[in-house]
Amino acid sequence: MFDIFANPDTWISLLTLTFMEVVLGIDNIVFISIIVSRLPKDQQAKGRNIGLTLALVFRIILLMFITWIVSASNPIFSINLPFTDEDFPVSWRDIILFAGGLFLLAKSVTEIHNKLEGEEEGHNAGQGTMSLGKVLIQIILIDIVFSFDSILTAVGLAQEILVMIIAVIIAMGIMLIFAKYVSDFVNKHPTVKMLALAFLILIGFMLVVEALHQHIPKGYIYFAMFFSLMVEMLNMKLRKKTEPVHLRQNEVLPEGDPSS
Repeated sequence: MFDIFANPDTWISLLTLTFMEVVLGIDNIVFISIIVSRLPKDQQAKGRNIGLTLALVFRIILLMFITWIVSASNPIFSINLPFTDEDFPVSWRDIILFAGGLFLLAKSVTEIHNKLEGEEEGHNAGQGTMSLGKVLIQIILIDIVFSFDSILTAVGLAQEILVMIIAVIIAMGIMLIFAKYVSDFVNKHPTVKMLALAFLILIGFMLVVEALHQHIPKGYIYFAMFFSLMVEMLNMKLRKKTEPVHLRQNEVLPEGDPSS
């Protein structure tokens, strides 16, 4: 079974797949970071670790059913499109991506609405506004969608299930290490959190479009996300540089100060 690792192509596939799994897992980390922030502070680390562990478990389970995953792209029924003579084939993949995309859109828009309208006092006080059970249910739902998409990518990059499992485990290990830093960074900066929610809307829209058989190269999506993040980093640096100036301008001088 391990003879495949004597082939250099196996190592190339492993490295490539691990990198792709980490990139695809960014969506998962962002979603988990945002939803876990609804928990009381003493439960956030627990919720984050359980969420990523569940993502790993789902990916490995789906790899065990790799034959079904591949066949999930086969149509199970067709819908007759109005005003045309064509039938629109619908597969399990389309249903999962469409439902997951709608869920991600709804959740992201709701989070943005809460941010704009003002979050609950309990959340602002660090007491949390959601139970661990509700958070885990939402994480499980989105993990299924992201895992499904991740496994489809793995099938295209590697042929051996063992290589896929090792790549997924390594990628998840990397994400577990950096998840806390990503989560703390997102929650510490409100503008970055808003940007992350906008990313999730973009990803949700992409999933819906994919379900409608309109392919959007993921490279464009991730480049747009990276570019937006770099612009936001520059804005944060600029705000940090100019903040003392604004504070001095708004400072109220005490009575009797000779400079007043």
